[in-house]
Amino acid sequence: MRKLIVFLILLVVLLVVLDRVAVAGVQSEIARQVAARYDLDAEPEVRIDGIPFLTQAISGRYDEIQVDMGPMSLEGIQLAGVHATLYGVSAPLSDLIQNSAQAQITAERVTGAVVVPLETIERRAPEGVNLEGDGDGLKVSGEISVRGVRVPVEAGVRIEVLDGGVRLTPRNVTLAGGIPVPAETTRSLTYTIPIENLPLDLKLTEVKNTPEGLQVTGEATDVPLRG
Repeated sequence: MRKLIVFLILLVVLLVVLDRVAVAGVQSEIARQVAARYDLDAEPEVRIDGIPFLTQAISGRYDEIQVDMGPMSLEGIQLAGVHATLYGVSAPLSDLIQNSAQAQITAERVTGAVVVPLETIERRAPEGVNLEGDGDGLKVSGEISVRGVRVPVEAGVRIEVLDGGVRLTPRNVTLAGGIPVPAETTRSLTYTIPIENLPLDLKLTEVKNTPEGLQVTGEATDVPLRG
C-alpha cells in the first residue's frame, strides 16, 4: 500500500510538471506567432487560463487566453499597450509539436482594450486647442471666431467611437464668465484621432475616459494568429 501511495504521489507530481511544461511551450508558440503576424518589437505576454492545461492541449482547443502587448505605434498614433482576451482558440497540439512554423492557430472571438495616452490626444488637437483631464472627463479650451473677433472659450468634451477612430466634440461651450456659445461656432474645436489596423483585427466598439487617457475597447471574430 505504501508503495502504491508513493507511486500515485510521484505520478501526480509528474503530471503537474508535464502540465506546466506544456502550457509554457504553447504560450511561447502563441506569443511568437502573434509577434510575427503583427510585426511587434517584442513578443507579447501570453497566459492560458484553465487547470488542468493538458486536457485543453489534448483537445486542441483553449477556452480563454490572455495576451498583453507593450506600447506600440499605429499609423503614427502612440498607444500605451493592448490587452486582449482570446476565446475558443483552436491550436492542435500535434501541429504545435511536429510543425510549429505551419501550425494554424485561430480564435473564435477576441475582446480587447487599448489606451490612448493623454499626451497623444493633446498632440493630435488642432493648433491653439488645449486639452486637459479634470478627473471625471476631459476639458478643452481655445479660441473661436465670433463675428470676426477671436475670443477664448472652454468646454467639456463628448467622446464617441467612429469607424476607424475616436472623435472629440466640445459640449457646453462657454466664454469667460460662463456665457454660452452656439454649438455651430465651435467646429474648430472638434477633432478625430484615427485608430486603425489594431492587432488581432479588433474593431472599435466603445471608448471611455481614464486617468491615463482614452481607453478604447474592441471586438473581433474568427481571428487567425498566424500570418
